[in-house]
Amino acid sequence: MLLKMAVIRAKRRRKLERSQIPLQLDQHPAANQQQQSGHALNFAHRAGDDVASATSIDRLTHATMGRLTSSISPVSIALAFIDWAAHLSEAPGKQKSLLEKAIRKVVHLNIYAAHVSAGMPTEPCIEPLPHDRRFTHPAWQAWPFNIIHQAFLLEQQWWHKATTGVGGVSLHHEHMVAFVTRQLLDMVSPVNFVASNPEVLEATLEEGGQNFMRGALNFLGDWERGTCGMPPAGTEHFTPGQQVAVTKGHVVYRNQLMELIQYCPTTPKVYAEPVLIIPAWIMKYYILDLSPNNSLVKYLVDRGHTVFMISWHNPDKEDRDMGMQDYLQLGVLDALNAVQAIVPRHKVNAVGYCLGGTLLSIVAAYLAQQDDSRLNSLTLLAAQTDFTEAGELSLFIDDSQLNYLEDIMWDQGFLDNGQMAGAFRFLRSHDLIWSRIVNQYLLGRPAPMNDLLAWNADATRMPYRMQSEYLRSLFLNNDLQAGRYKVHGRPISVSDIHEPMFVVATEADHVAPWHSVYKINLTADTDVTFLLTSGGHNAGIISDPAREGRHFRLSRWARGEKYVDADNWYLNTPVADGSWWPVWASWLERRAGGTIAPPATGARDKGYPPLDEAPGRYVFEH
Repeated sequence: MLLKMAVIRAKRRRKLERSQIPLQLDQHPAANQQQQSGHALNFAHRAGDDVASATSIDRLTHATMGRLTSSISPVSIALAFIDWAAHLSEAPGKQKSLLEKAIRKVVHLNIYAAHVSAGMPTEPCIEPLPHDRRFTHPAWQAWPFNIIHQAFLLEQQWWHKATTGVGGVSLHHEHMVAFVTRQLLDMVSPVNFVASNPEVLEATLEEGGQNFMRGALNFLGDWERGTCGMPPAGTEHFTPGQQVAVTKGHVVYRNQLMELIQYCPTTPKVYAEPVLIIPAWIMKYYILDLSPNNSLVKYLVDRGHTVFMISWHNPDKEDRDMGMQDYLQLGVLDALNAVQAIVPRHKVNAVGYCLGGTLLSIVAAYLAQQDDSRLNSLTLLAAQTDFTEAGELSLFIDDSQLNYLEDIMWDQGFLDNGQMAGAFRFLRSHDLIWSRIVNQYLLGRPAPMNDLLAWNADATRMPYRMQSEYLRSLFLNNDLQAGRYKVHGRPISVSDIHEPMFVVATEADHVAPWHSVYKINLTADTDVTFLLTSGGHNAGIISDPAREGRHFRLSRWARGEKYVDADNWYLNTPVADGSWWPVWASWLERRAGGTIAPPATGARDKGYPPLDEAPGRYVFEH
């Protein structure tokens, strides 16, 4: 069935492509004069059509299958398991070790079970990993659930030993096998089943099964919203411009790729050097301007900064050919031109978040190569410039996987956020899949919606060409770190950047792991202030000073100082309590010049008139 659909769609696509050819070969005047040569060319043309048609069928097949596999390539996973199984079959020593471990674990579990069944105090066989919160409820310590969860943890540990340390297996395949095995074990965790989850059983007895009724209603509501393409329940209470993204400002420039927002001052004087924030194009910008008490933009404006923000256009199939060079020129460079026209004679303190930070690094290296000194400082928030340690997300980035993704994007013209979400959910399956199922459908306790969750549900897309270039050039080939990445035909290097940097990483980041962000210290030839804060990729960056329970580590390297590896840096750097925002704001203000009267909104005489009020138009594109 899939093949039949692919053939039909391929024929339609080829028919459309042929209808767009302006002049057929047999209509060309030269064809009548050189008929024999024309026949040869026609044969080559038909052969080329056959190849193109076959390729189209393949790509359409991958695109159709990708919708069923959350954009994950089954071939990539199969190759990893074949590599692991083949090498394990030739490792009798590893097999012997695994057998011995299995016997020891069975004996240990039986002794533990005998003791707890007899009411004798005993130490558990194994403790959950620090981030594993599945068995924290006190009921898991009662019989027989203590035996059930201990057996699961021992099995999980054994499988980790079985899937790692097998000689000859490539590192990428080893990580892939261990990851997939862990996902399969998470599926059969005793937490996920009514009969083996004491918390669910306790709630069922107390409520007379009402938790299942609520859970069924929650499931039906989620299913209805999902099939209708509606956002999750509660997001309607967090509308940009009403409850979130409410910091006052105006759009002062718009092109086909982005809007530039200039925020209104709230202080009688402002710092001379403006701030330009570049969010990732994979997200709506207002992650940095959430509710008023949780907004980095408002925090900066209230401290006297003139803040500009890029709001990216949400691309559709017509934007399929927009690439990295477009995001560089139409995005950051056009924004820099506008900022300097509105605040003339002053350099810019640039801030890049996630992929926006990677793009900012590329722009800064390009400007350095051009001897363009318009940047005053760089702040990189959870942004990578070296992708050799990109964490578990790299499991989904290999040649097979990228071929799969590119075929999906080739068919659609873009990659939808929902298709990307499959990989991200698997990276944190405890929190994003199974705990949600247990809480919402078994316990009937849906998590309350908040500003961050509502923003996360406000999906964006990425154009075919840009996403393909980014994943292949930067993520897979690591061209930026290797000095191979080209801007306008010339390679650039991060080592050419000499503006001071403030680099922020987060401890629990699954998108830009802090060890990967830390690698900026290997390439940057400038003063670097590095800060590691608690939290994850989003919650760690959104760190309002009024919120308690935060901590961070901070160090500074002057240009020319010797390198310290990440693990030793972590062990030897003291922990400070509180939010990182005030520390960064102080660093920024030392580089923001004196104070001046607030600049006008826009610069009408220079082609930058105030347009719409913030949050603009692009943020509402779906």
